[in-house]
Amino acid sequence: MAQLPDFLKTESYVGGQWVKAESGERLEVNDPATGETLATVPRMGAVETTHAIAEAQKAFEGWSNRTAADRATVLLAWAAAMRSNAAALASLLTLEQGKPFSESLVEIEYAASFFSWFAEEGRRLYGDIIPPHRADARILVTRNALGVVGGITPWNFPSAMVTRKAAPALAAGNCMVLKPAEATPLSALAIAALAEQSGVPAGVFNVVTGGREEAPHIGRALIDSPHVRKIGFTGSTAVGKQLMRDCAGDLTKVSLELGGNAAFIVFDDADIDAALDGAQICKFRNSGQTCIAANRIYVQESIHDRFVEALCERAQQIQVGHGLERGVSQGPLIDHRGLEKVERLVADATGKGAKIRIGGQRHAVGGTFYQPTVMTGVTPAMDIAHEEVFGPVATITSFRKEQDAVEMANNTPYGLAGYFYSRDVGRIFRVADALKTGIVGVNTGLISTEVAPFGGVKESGIGREGSKYGIEDWTELKYICLAGLGAAS
Repeated sequence: MAQLPDFLKTESYVGGQWVKAESGERLEVNDPATGETLATVPRMGAVETTHAIAEAQKAFEGWSNRTAADRATVLLAWAAAMRSNAAALASLLTLEQGKPFSESLVEIEYAASFFSWFAEEGRRLYGDIIPPHRADARILVTRNALGVVGGITPWNFPSAMVTRKAAPALAAGNCMVLKPAEATPLSALAIAALAEQSGVPAGVFNVVTGGREEAPHIGRALIDSPHVRKIGFTGSTAVGKQLMRDCAGDLTKVSLELGGNAAFIVFDDADIDAALDGAQICKFRNSGQTCIAANRIYVQESIHDRFVEALCERAQQIQVGHGLERGVSQGPLIDHRGLEKVERLVADATGKGAKIRIGGQRHAVGGTFYQPTVMTGVTPAMDIAHEEVFGPVATITSFRKEQDAVEMANNTPYGLAGYFYSRDVGRIFRVADALKTGIVGVNTGLISTEVAPFGGVKESGIGREGSKYGIEDWTELKYICLAGLGAAS
């Protein structure tokens, strides 16, 4: 059995208590690098979720009536607790998710940053005073907490996606019921343990765990509850669409951060070494399992061969192995379904004429490890040009003109992120404006930060997370008309 942190929690957290499922059934949490069972957590369903909602509703009045400064003090303590336990949290994250320990450390700091940021943004939820429509009135606009809210988070960033939802929700005065991904619940439960230590009141933050079978029942309990006024979801576009349809019944608000198909364009005036740095981190970070990964790399004809050769050299140097081993920079894919999807997409592309320059097979390490891969000659006729590969596979297509690259980049129903490299100032403004995405990285492959709004357009979602805009989605505007303010007698 792998060494696990002292504050590992294996029960769900509801109303300030660590609780089991009524059925007593358990869900295994496995290390994707070895297949070893790390722990088990409760298989909860509608009954337990309804109880968690009731506990959140009970806590709401007290939490929302606290001053923003009081709530900020609690969130800052939570951030400090995460930072002081960063190594243990990162080890747990690597064990259940697979990413290298160095990447896990970065994620823990990123996760903690949302508590720090929104602790301050909660103090700046300003309203307005609007010039009135009549002399005896005043018009006020305030931002108010929604009440109980739900959060549903994915497995690829099991700590950061929890805090990116919980921090603004709680800073605004809401109480949350969170459902983490079945593959990676331990990170969410560890964050709940630190919430308990940091003074988060009972019922303000609740975590209910469950597997693929229980997820629909947990989701339905959140959607059907009259007390849950918003659900924030990060996951697949298909599930996000269904969630939005289900929430339409009683107009429950949603924020949806969904799939992507990011283009990464390298123009011939780019700093090639910088573009290679950006492509390497944007494609191979977390074994390519990110929604903003470079899914389609377009390189201008005159530099195409040079770029491909250099990227292959870099891919050869990637050390693959268990994320806790020294020097490892690529871990496993999350499970065999993910591995089989990568194999299907690569096989379809090669069958239609794409060329594998390096990799293209399961890794010798075994399990769900896949070789860092570079492919050329990828065309729109191939499935890999349209589906998120969610694996360490870089697909490269050459282009002639700027407009060709922009048209190919926009030829997708998704619009989360896009990237391009150029040193031409005019081109930078033209292409940044032309890309139909919610996020554009210019001369960088690293775009995630708590200070900027993260979210997409088209089928990549609704709403924004992070930044000053990220807290607004967790509030409701209220207009107050004060009348009868006539002249003094």
